[in-house]
Amino acid sequence: MEEFSEHGTLVVRAELPGIDPDKDVEISVHDGLLHIKGERTEQEEETEKAYYRSEFRYGMFERTVPLPAGATEKDVSATYKDGVLEVRIPMKTAETEAAKVPVQRIG
Repeated sequence: MEEFSEHGTLVVRAELPGIDPDKDVEISVHDGLLHIKGERTEQEEETEKAYYRSEFRYGMFERTVPLPAGATEKDVSATYKDGVLEVRIPMKTAETEAAKVPVQRIG
């Protein structure tokens, strides 16, 4: 998994070839954290006259990433293309003005 900033957006990428993003991956946001979890199950079999080969890959994965300040669930978007899951979260820049503190005279 990789995590980087691009044009004011936090980008989280994970290589997940061979999964079905509709069934095998769950993305959620809770308490300022982005949760990505899923399960991979893949099986191949070859049978010929005197030959049999079986290969399988499986396993669960889970990652948690802190969201940028001010980000909410509605800000998160995800895409899956060519075996790569990409989650994007805009990083809001809070432009704050310096507040003046009045000085109070005593006596």
